Amino acid sequence: MPSDTTEKVIKGISGSPGICIGKAYLVDKEGVDIIEKYSITEDKVKKEINRFKSAVTKAKNELMDIIKGVSEELRQHAGILETHMVLLKDKMLYGKAIDIIKNELVNSEWALREATSAAKSMFSNIADPYLKSRSADIEHVSERIMRNLVGRKDVNISNIDKRVILVAHSLSPAETSQLQLEKVMGFITDRGGKASHTSIIARTLEIPAVLGLDNATQLIKNDSIIIVDGSEGIVIIDPEEDTLVKYEERSKSYEARKADILRTSDQPAKSADGHLFSIMGNIELPEEVVAVKDHGGEGIGLFRTEFLYLGRMNFPDERELFHQYKEVAELMAPHPVIIRTLDINGDKAISGIPAPEEANPSLGLRAIRFCLKKPTIFKTQLRAILRAAAYGNIRLLLPMISGCEEIRQTLKLIDEAAESLEKDGLAYNRDIQIGIMIEIPSAAIMADAMADLVDFFSIGTNDLVQYTLAIDRVNRHVAYLYNPLHPAVLRLIKHVVDTGKKKHIKTFMCGEMASEIINLPILLGIGLDALSMAPQSIPSIKSMIRKISVSDSKLFLKDVLKQTSALDTMKLITDTYGDILVNGIYNK
Repeated sequence: MPSDTTEKVIKGISGSPGICIGKAYLVDKEGVDIIEKYSITEDKVKKEINRFKSAVTKAKNELMDIIKGVSEELRQHAGILETHMVLLKDKMLYGKAIDIIKNELVNSEWALREATSAAKSMFSNIADPYLKSRSADIEHVSERIMRNLVGRKDVNISNIDKRVILVAHSLSPAETSQLQLEKVMGFITDRGGKASHTSIIARTLEIPAVLGLDNATQLIKNDSIIIVDGSEGIVIIDPEEDTLVKYEERSKSYEARKADILRTSDQPAKSADGHLFSIMGNIELPEEVVAVKDHGGEGIGLFRTEFLYLGRMNFPDERELFHQYKEVAELMAPHPVIIRTLDINGDKAISGIPAPEEANPSLGLRAIRFCLKKPTIFKTQLRAILRAAAYGNIRLLLPMISGCEEIRQTLKLIDEAAESLEKDGLAYNRDIQIGIMIEIPSAAIMADAMADLVDFFSIGTNDLVQYTLAIDRVNRHVAYLYNPLHPAVLRLIKHVVDTGKKKHIKTFMCGEMASEIINLPILLGIGLDALSMAPQSIPSIKSMIRKISVSDSKLFLKDVLKQTSALDTMKLITDTYGDILVNGIYNK
């Protein structure tokens, strides 16, 4: 017999873990989808530019008011909103729009739409998924200006006066930062991804969120009962009674486990048989150090430095970089802070610099390749890092290394930077540990030779998986093939760790693989020395390590290495460690 159930399940992207059940509240943002292009005469150009500038000024004032009202929980992420303030006057958006008005004699709305499209295309050519997702910030800023140009009102989420789950086409960081936790249980959006700033803020607030649902706003009606499972990335619309009961129990269990895990987050990550592991946090902004410490992190395993370079007319100077790095080093002392040098195709990140055409940007001039091509820019950052190292336990990490010569060239530049600081009479520390990211198969294969040149390895699984399996993980047609448990990936990781032990250097892991509890039995068996992840994942990883025996994991690894597919490996993990894993948290 056909089922008469109205229950519908839709799948999206896990933005923030947790489960919430409640009534849907559709956010009508009065988006500006249709923009008409019309010509203006030269004598109207000045007036049109002033109209555009007025819309930008109004957007700036709106953001300033939001920043002033940011809650204590989100104070650490105020920098995200301040970045939106910078984008309002950035050359690639603000300057480009004005140029289009002048040169093409068109209206402000059309000029802004064209400038936004050009700016977003720059970021779409960046390989790193986190940086690629920064195009959303440009879009959010553009939408704010556009609403002011056409006279549409901005949504005021802070005025919601009932307990609801937000359903929106998209939510900007500014809008997310206005959420009242006593009113909003969670949110879902048609657009967005795990690396978006909106997702980051949701995880900071620790409310469930599912993003990238495509058509949730079309499928869900106001006041419909919905279930949001942020851990699994699913939304259930009009759930049946038994589904409601099941998820209410899951929610209670989740919250109980979460509370238990957080209570012990400051305790060391010592395995069941006494092996101690260092668990650190990944950050991009100095403000995030607070979240790392609050969640029990024992250092910064990956400080992404790209944020200061994005969406601006020129490169940051040494003084600006130095103060940022020094602040993090002092806040985290005596724990280590591993600063990754610029990992971006700079020509596509900096406004006003011509962007070369690259058919495959992820395989092109990026990261260490870009830095070695631009030694002046690179030495500015190296000088800032060496200066900050005089104030804390700083280590230096080189991204996208493919061969020994890149390391040798970088070491030479580091020596030159130190010599110049000596001549300038500035305090610095040259005696810092230098490591390389193992994220290209050639680096993994040549690990023995590279170990003679550096002090530690840090495995970046995001790119290592992508390059090993020849998969663009943001390409929806092949993304299903992306799996860190693929036997080829596991064998490469084991080879790197084994090589590090033979050469007496430590191997860390800072990719997403380190933050998923289902991978822990394998990672502990392989013998990694430290793991680094998003701050919110630290408590659950530390808790899970305490339940696993390293000696058992090493025996388990022998069976893992016999598997010929990721599916077989996953089944082996769940069959062997299912009872432990079922009590985990933040496992997606």
